This record gives sequence, structure tokens and C-alpha cells, in this order.
Amino acid sequence: MSPEEFIRDYTKETLLGRSLKEKPSPAGLDCIFLDREKIPGKAVCGVYEDRPEQCRTWPFWKSIIQSRRHWDAASRGCPGINTGTLIPPEQIRILRGKVDR
Repeated sequence: MSPEEFIRDYTKETLLGRSLKEKPSPAGLDCIFLDREKIPGKAVCGVYEDRPEQCRTWPFWKSIIQSRRHWDAASRGCPGINTGTLIPPEQIRILRGKVDR
């Protein structure tokens, strides 16, 4: 698949720039690559190993880390936030610099 075909078939233009398309699900709008059927009760990324920077840098987007209120709002929809390994600020800055959202 060419980059042009991928952009045409799997992305859309938004007010904040190009983004992956979404599809309706019982949970709301899911990324077009999110699979909720492969493993019952679990949401699995169908392109995890090749996911775009937009996904690799989540949740360290500028729009989320700008305030505690934004971080807390994002954490209500993402069970992985505030769990696991603590990421050092230097690494967050590197990740954040890759995608400015």
C-alpha cells in the first residue's frame, strides 16, 4: 500500500491536523485499527508494532499534559494512565516533541 493510499483510506483531516479514522463502538468512537472482537473483553491494537507516532506518544500529548485537569480527564478513559512504570520527565519531553497535539 502506498502512503497516499493509506492516508486516503485510513486517515481524516481534523481541526488539529490529520488523524486516524474512527469507527463507532459500544464504548464510543474507536480507532479504525482497534479490535474489540479478537480477544473478548479486551481492546487490541491491530497495528501495535507499526502504530504511528500519534499512538506511540499517548498520553504525553501537549493537550493532555498541559494541566492536571486534562491529565485526570484523559485518565478516566484510559485505564493505563497512572499505572505501571513511572516515565522520567526527560523521556516525556522526547516523546512529546515527536507529536505536538
